[in-house]
Amino acid sequence: MLITRRAFAAATAALSWTALTSRATAVPASAVTKPQALPDMALGPADAKVTIVEYAASTCPHCAAFNKDVFPKLKSEFVDTGKVRYVFREFPLNIKDLACAMVARRIAGDDSAKYFAVIEIMFRQQDQMVKQTSDTLRLIGRQAGLSTQAVEDCLKDQAMQDKISAGQKYAEEVLKVEGTPTFFINGDEIVGEAAFEEFARRINSLLKS
Repeated sequence: MLITRRAFAAATAALSWTALTSRATAVPASAVTKPQALPDMALGPADAKVTIVEYAASTCPHCAAFNKDVFPKLKSEFVDTGKVRYVFREFPLNIKDLACAMVARRIAGDDSAKYFAVIEIMFRQQDQMVKQTSDTLRLIGRQAGLSTQAVEDCLKDQAMQDKISAGQKYAEEVLKVEGTPTFFINGDEIVGEAAFEEFARRINSLLKS
């Protein structure tokens, strides 16, 4: 891998969370949605009444399970209908996650829909990503039109590494994110896997308020 030690040190080795928990006091929604060093990758209208922010990592199996089993229903029922704005933010648990985040950002540019599509591919190929990270990222890059050299150059992008690390530091220090997946629904936190019904209950309650 071409990620520097500096970037690896910045990517915390937090453990994935399996138990569903919720903070007693919600984080101010303005703190959660505050602009970060990198532009948010988001789906849904900016003025939606409900905003969900997910912190996730490409090698986290619980994040992959959520992406496969819950997110499509959320997107269909709430995001595509304009009721919810959904924001995905990187929270690297290891050097592989950092590499995945950098390549996804490079492929997508400012196109949020493309970014979500790339993240989905990475989750679907998670086993291969963990075993053969560099080869899998090069393959995904080629499928998206990037040369092998472009992928290698991407992994050397210190400015990108610093911005991802800055976003993670903010999540840790201000929002107190400790693992993945972590969600904020208008500032109300969910840590760990949650069923679609739990998200729907909270979203509908906010839509009615």
